[in-house]
Amino acid sequence: MPDYRRASVPGATYFFTVNLRDRSSDLLIREIQLLRDTVRATKARHPFHIDAWVVLPEHMHCLWTLPPGDADFPLRWKVIKFAFARRLPAIESRTTTQQRRGERGIWQRRYWEHLIRDEQDYQRHFDYIHYNPLKHGYVQRLVDWPYSSFQRAVTWGIYPEDWCVCPQSEGDGYGE
Repeated sequence: MPDYRRASVPGATYFFTVNLRDRSSDLLIREIQLLRDTVRATKARHPFHIDAWVVLPEHMHCLWTLPPGDADFPLRWKVIKFAFARRLPAIESRTTTQQRRGERGIWQRRYWEHLIRDEQDYQRHFDYIHYNPLKHGYVQRLVDWPYSSFQRAVTWGIYPEDWCVCPQSEGDGYGE
């Protein structure tokens, strides 16, 4: 097995993609309140700033900024994944290894993380997060997707409400 190492920079901003094991599931939006409560409780015990977040049926993307001197995002994801799964009935299929370890079969074991390098990298990932519901065909207008920080970004004046309204009629719809 490769020796996988994650970037670890205290106080940095990171982009994450976290997936369900069952990529055909709608669990994350079906249980959105449980996910929100779990994230809120995790933030209370292990603070971090949510710069942007989008939840889709079977995966989510987010940007977090950690407190100065703190680089322990793996702990936060472990707490979120465990607490979310613990509150759901154990009806998912599990591998023999998962059963032996007492693990649930809800989440993909790993997640994607990317250390944000500069303002351009930040903006590119910020836009990618908010564009995702349109990219996957869930909405024609991003403001209509209720599981995203897009509405907050509109309120703060970061985006106009009609940003990327319809890629078929507005070029590629990404960042124009």
